[in-house]
Amino acid sequence: MKQAKIGTRAIWAGEQDALAFGATQVPIVQSVSFGYDDMEEWYEVAIGKKHGHIYGRNTNPTVQAFEAKIMDLEGAEAATSFSTGMAAISNTLATFLYPGDRIVSIKDTYGGTNKIFTEFLPKQQIDVVLCETGAHDAIAAEVDKGCKILYLETPTNPTVKITDIKRMADVGKQAGAIVIVDNTFATPINQNPLALGADLVIHSATKFLGGHADALGGVVCGSTDLVDAIYHYREINGATLDPMSAYLLLRGMKTLKLRVDKQSENALAVAKYLQTVDIVEDVYYPGLSTHHGYDIAVNQMRQYGGMLSFAVKGGVTTVSKLLPQLNYANRAANLGSVETIVGPSRTTSHVECTSEERAAMGIPEGLIRYSAGIEDIEDLIEDLEQAFQKIHDKRAVI
Repeated sequence: MKQAKIGTRAIWAGEQDALAFGATQVPIVQSVSFGYDDMEEWYEVAIGKKHGHIYGRNTNPTVQAFEAKIMDLEGAEAATSFSTGMAAISNTLATFLYPGDRIVSIKDTYGGTNKIFTEFLPKQQIDVVLCETGAHDAIAAEVDKGCKILYLETPTNPTVKITDIKRMADVGKQAGAIVIVDNTFATPINQNPLALGADLVIHSATKFLGGHADALGGVVCGSTDLVDAIYHYREINGATLDPMSAYLLLRGMKTLKLRVDKQSENALAVAKYLQTVDIVEDVYYPGLSTHHGYDIAVNQMRQYGGMLSFAVKGGVTTVSKLLPQLNYANRAANLGSVETIVGPSRTTSHVECTSEERAAMGIPEGLIRYSAGIEDIEDLIEDLEQAFQKIHDKRAVI
């Protein structure tokens, strides 16, 4: 039987082994420990010789069902999950990096990731090189000098810059580096980094995978040997995904393709509309032919995702006046939900950074991150129109 399409797999994959009592939905196994009468069987499960569960910090049936689903969607051999997306990123880096190692990445990673690169890893005597995003020759030159990890994020948060995954994966492999890609913005519906040559793919499951802003989580997918090493680090250090969150993420992923298709469609329409607004200085969306990474995005993405950003004239002042006028958008530090979510980078993706640090990363203070929801597109456009009109009217009065 041929493999089902990804929308079908988002519903069915990874769940069969976790069903019980004839139920059609994966149960929430809210148990810290799992008991055994047979001491030898208990030992075999404990050492990994036999499948089973012994303690919730290590594994859990509900959590493993979530891991199996995302593993299938990313085409991976293995997956392990975490309490948050940042736990997935930090634990993965900590698994492989030691004092004296070198990591090459880009300047435009998510603010929390950037803080790991600029603040925490240097304290551990790890050499961090951050290159201009999209400067593929410069990245390759740094990788050729030798590195343990090549870490990419594409599209980036919040300016949705694009990196050529296949090209960089080839460069990384030639240098013997582990190539890691944060695929949170694209989701496995729109992009599969492992198929393009990456070794590991990371998601903040809190975002598009869950899709309902009600569960934190993170996950890493890749080869069995690499994921086993990450799992071992996580099981000892304890950043475990809890069963209730795993259940909510599983439930959310059943509609992943429907949501991401609609969010991608809405984001493209919003981006095109914003290009017509006088007060908007720049629109950042890889689905626009004017976007610097458009040609690469066309080749490695199926759609261009639900995330865009735009910069407005007047900076923070305009942002502060505009956002409260929107009726169909949560002003919050999240993304990827069924509801549209908006916010400036200074309070969302790069709140940890100073204004100078944001400027150095090409993030203007007037930048607004826009996570398109699944609302009717006519309502989203009309909502933006009335918000911009109110700003215009206020300026006219002044």
